[in-house]
Amino acid sequence: MRLSHTLTLTAMLAASTLVAPLALADAEDFPAKDVQYVIPFGPGGESDISARLQQRYFEEITGQQLIIQYMPGGGGAVGWSQLNDMTADGHTIMGSNLPHIVLKPMGKDAGFATEDVNNFYFFHYSPDAILVREDSPYQTLEDLVEAARQAPGVVTFSGSGTYSANDVANTRFQQLADVTTTYIPFKGTGAAVTALLGGQVQAEWGYTTVAANHQDKVRMLAVAAEERHPLFPDVPTFQELGYDMVGGAYRGMAVPSETPADVQARLSEIFDQINQNPQFRQEMEDLGFVLMDVGNDDVADFLAEQSQQYETSARELGLID
Repeated sequence: MRLSHTLTLTAMLAASTLVAPLALADAEDFPAKDVQYVIPFGPGGESDISARLQQRYFEEITGQQLIIQYMPGGGGAVGWSQLNDMTADGHTIMGSNLPHIVLKPMGKDAGFATEDVNNFYFFHYSPDAILVREDSPYQTLEDLVEAARQAPGVVTFSGSGTYSANDVANTRFQQLADVTTTYIPFKGTGAAVTALLGGQVQAEWGYTTVAANHQDKVRMLAVAAEERHPLFPDVPTFQELGYDMVGGAYRGMAVPSETPADVQARLSEIFDQINQNPQFRQEMEDLGFVLMDVGNDDVADFLAEQSQQYETSARELGLID
């Protein structure tokens, strides 16, 4: 999206704060109009793809449309730093991503603090995975680990940026496997895949979604999920192979902090209904996602648990002392 379009959206959303919040007699009346769903990234990414899959089901449940808009910049920081300036009546929601909302404020002045992002639901994640080209000599994860042990720093990985889920996964795996590899950050998952396919690196820290999209070109060695993914029944989990790794890029939604509690609960209920729809679940699984149901009442505990893990990784990454 061009900068002018981003600035226009920013101005529109900021101006909307001058409008008095919609008076709701009962959260059951919500939503009373279309809901603006702001993705704090550009179009075409996994946040956008999953939001577009939610649109049809949102309208079926509520009779209102889910209007997707984009506010890219700073790896999500531009959007999250402006979330609490938006109208707090529940008709504006924003995509929320982990580990981004935890790690970014640790690294530098991101313009927001983790607690500023008022999450009400987390609905899926893209499990971390190690991928190699189909013609790679590394047939198993242990093949790759052994190569890294024999030549510390020689095995190269691509990944989507510094302090991203990929970077965190790489740091954690090096600790668990007691190896040293070289992580090369790229601007996004697409660029990281291109680097792998082009032979610039030997492996990639990617996701099951990448493997689903490039099944004829890459091979997944292990997946950081609690169970094997239905699309890849022959690919073991890291836990099966002795490495305690479960996680990836988590995605959910947030609202401005002043949004009424009953409206937040209603939003959580709506998106939980979408998540339970068998057709939606199948569509998500076919793309390599793993569904999860962390509703409004459980978000705080979920974030606390994840943040504790990220803090350990942040120390290893040098984000904090």
